[in-house]
Amino acid sequence: PRRPEFACAANSVSLLMPHMEPYFVRAVAAAVPHLEGELRDRARAFCGQEAEHHHQHGLFNRLLVARHPRLGLVERVAARFYRWLDRHAGLRFNAAFVAASETVAYSAARWAASHHHVLFDGADPAVTELFRWHLAEEVEHKAVAYDVFRALGGGSWRHLAAMVLVVVTVMGFVTAGTTVLLAGQHRLHRPWAWWRLTTWAVTFAFELLPNLTLSLFPGFHPDQLAD
Repeated sequence: PRRPEFACAANSVSLLMPHMEPYFVRAVAAAVPHLEGELRDRARAFCGQEAEHHHQHGLFNRLLVARHPRLGLVERVAARFYRWLDRHAGLRFNAAFVAASETVAYSAARWAASHHHVLFDGADPAVTELFRWHLAEEVEHKAVAYDVFRALGGGSWRHLAAMVLVVVTVMGFVTAGTTVLLAGQHRLHRPWAWWRLTTWAVTFAFELLPNLTLSLFPGFHPDQLAD
């Protein structure tokens, strides 16, 4: 209740999950026959986690879209985008896209941890625990997709291209969803709402961009990032 703009942004992220996470599952599952040993087991566990995620997000999103029907358009565009990517991007690029996406998710968890009191004080404790649990779980499997991508042959240029596409598409979809939700709450023309969102976006960029940059360096591994 103290940060309704954050709720709009978080709900917009959830809107993507039933389309993004099945794509993650298909991308990593397609790589499993090319993997060996422990990494194969970790990849299968990753797919199980992501499959459960998108099921729960889908149930939540039904309630969200029923309350804000204009979100349906954002959701349909997202669904088409991830289906297109799945069909046309190829095994290695899909793996690179998932690895870059997991770096974004890890960075979101780190950012939320450093802004915990600002975001969650006064919020519903059950929702807060679910949100924090999901972010903690993103930290827990932060290295799986990266290891899969490297096992497939990697490639810095492919990783960089996937990284740019991840950032542009996720920020675009989240901005569109947030705008619809702000309009539904009659907050679209409130300068304070956009000031908060802009401030959070800038501070998130300072968390995200160094992590993305580091992930391109030779010898980097996500295990080097603090939990």
